[in-house]
Amino acid sequence: MKLKIGLYFGSFNPIHIGHLAIANYMAEYSDLDQIWFVVSPQNPFKQKSSLLSDYHRLELVNRSIEAYSKLKASNIEFGLPKPSYTIDTLTYLKEKYSEYEFSLIMGSDNLKNFEKWKNYELILQKHDLYVYPRPGFKDKEVELNGTVHLVNAPLMEISSSFIREAIKEKKDIPYFIPEAAYNYIKEMHFYEK
Repeated sequence: MKLKIGLYFGSFNPIHIGHLAIANYMAEYSDLDQIWFVVSPQNPFKQKSSLLSDYHRLELVNRSIEAYSKLKASNIEFGLPKPSYTIDTLTYLKEKYSEYEFSLIMGSDNLKNFEKWKNYELILQKHDLYVYPRPGFKDKEVELNGTVHLVNAPLMEISSSFIREAIKEKKDIPYFIPEAAYNYIKEMHFYEK
């Protein structure tokens, strides 16, 4: 039996308790053995001022998950050609880690536009999708030919943009981000301007 890895892609700018609750839920309430946070590299269309460097975001993820063995941080896309397409990352991971079976974790908001993804049919043929609910998006509206698990995870209404705005407004929000990551953000003065 191959180890089942759930790939949770995102900019994680910054990672917060919503991301961690979803990953924790997937690790405990699905058949996935591990969840990998795949930190997406700098998007050329996003302002640099609002997006921390790749390695700072990876460090925030690492600090947030170090105590829980079922969660891992991955910088796999840092070395891949840009822009990084999910199908290319999956192909690379399959070659590099043939002993694992990879699935995608995504919010129901991503499911709506999934048919616009590069080679989405190939993704569905070769990989399972684990879809968690997002506010304002109904997953039952989308019909895809593949193995799509609709996971009844808690509905998380917290966002990275909320966190960034709160820090900019000098709000003290220690319960929205894991302590080690929050301390790093404060120490480095991230998102303050």
